[in-house]
Amino acid sequence: MQKVILAYFIFINVAAFIVYWIDKLLAKSSKRRISENELHTFALLGGFLGATLSMYIFRHKVSKSSFLIVHIVIILLWIVTLVYYFFDFHTLTFIRPSLF
Repeated sequence: MQKVILAYFIFINVAAFIVYWIDKLLAKSSKRRISENELHTFALLGGFLGATLSMYIFRHKVSKSSFLIVHIVIILLWIVTLVYYFFDFHTLTFIRPSLF
């Protein structure tokens, strides 16, 4: 199962990178663009690393604050999700005081 999850994350991040790159090319040529909702969907589905890397490399959507705010919220949601998944919180004693 872990291999499937890893393959999915590799695929979705490569796809997000390519979609952001295509949108940048479309923006340069003044053609019909990919909607911001579709771009955010790729990040929300797990492609946040590829999307962020593409934004950095191609300087795409980095000057639009409303887009960046949503992108940062998506990244924070993924960080919380991954921390929750990979850490065993019920073993942390400082969160739940013992009765003794």
